[in-house]
Amino acid sequence: MTSVINVNLPEQSYEIAITSLRDATRTSSYANAPSSLDQLGQQMASLKLGKKVLLVSNPTIFKHFGERAITSLKSAGFEVASCTLPPGERYKTLNSIQKLYDVALENRLERSSTMVALGGGVIGDMTGFAAATWLRGINVVQVPTTLLAMVDSAIGGKTGVNHPHGKNLIGAFHQPRLVLIDPDVLRTLPMREFRAGMAEVIKYGVIWDAELFAQLEASKRLDQLRYVKPDLITSILRRSCQAKADVVSKDEKEGGLRAILNYGHTIGHTVESLTGYRLVNHGEAVAIGMVAAGQIAVDLGLWQKEDTERQNALIQKAGLPTQLPDGIDIEAIIEALQLDKKVQAGKVRFVLPTEIGVVTITDEVPSDIIRQVLRGM
Repeated sequence: MTSVINVNLPEQSYEIAITSLRDATRTSSYANAPSSLDQLGQQMASLKLGKKVLLVSNPTIFKHFGERAITSLKSAGFEVASCTLPPGERYKTLNSIQKLYDVALENRLERSSTMVALGGGVIGDMTGFAAATWLRGINVVQVPTTLLAMVDSAIGGKTGVNHPHGKNLIGAFHQPRLVLIDPDVLRTLPMREFRAGMAEVIKYGVIWDAELFAQLEASKRLDQLRYVKPDLITSILRRSCQAKADVVSKDEKEGGLRAILNYGHTIGHTVESLTGYRLVNHGEAVAIGMVAAGQIAVDLGLWQKEDTERQNALIQKAGLPTQLPDGIDIEAIIEALQLDKKVQAGKVRFVLPTEIGVVTITDEVPSDIIRQVLRGM
């Protein structure tokens, strides 16, 4: 069964197609890719795209799913080239983009051509940015293979790479033509990456969807896929994607409302950057950022202490950190916050909760409050 969520935009609307997680009690190597990948070529053909396709992935994901995706694309009449990039946030750089440009040039990609991102958030962001800038913009299709990418980064058109002094400082808005999600690929996902995705899911519960938050609270465990019931996974995907689609449809390029999607990311991004993108992954950093933002909201009298405790309990249930990494310099965090993309007139903007499912945006957070909260972590 496939659910379709529409992202309605003035210039280019598109669909998020989500299949249901199969209740598989069998043991399987999943050597064959999930069935929705067999439909990738057919889905793309219906969009009347040009025939040339560049499939971008990393070696691990390509080993699991690459050939199946290529077979589907070729059977639909596409001419397919492929490019694999190293996994990990530290490779999300302009050097990697240069490699994509070289392969695009070698294969004579045209303005009607399409780049297909088969992978997690790093692959999705880089492929989207390369597509946004090759020939001033070609098509991109997102086929996310991590929970984090499924519920967040594959949707909404934010693309980019990191600068040595900050995360995602180089980028562009470039909406995909299609987002194809099959949760069965999560069975090959390392447990740490599954937990990282749960951070973004919890985020949606806090900023937008109190019912989703309650569903997460009712689950005994959130730290491994095998402990989360298939119907809850399906609900997580549908509700999170619907939340992202609703927000993006109202504010495509973060002129206002869309900024709420950055809950936990302001401090989270600085933690990632200051630890060299090696010590904590994106989801872990967002979890730390949500704990900090929640406490800042309490200290400012915006949020009830009981609600931040509920949030933090969910974060812990998902096996995510609630403390800063050992040895991180708090003053370095304060300084790095000034490089955040959301800074306006020298003031850092924070997304802060006021109740479960509701947040506000403010730039009136004194540095002393931030220091106090971080020292308590």
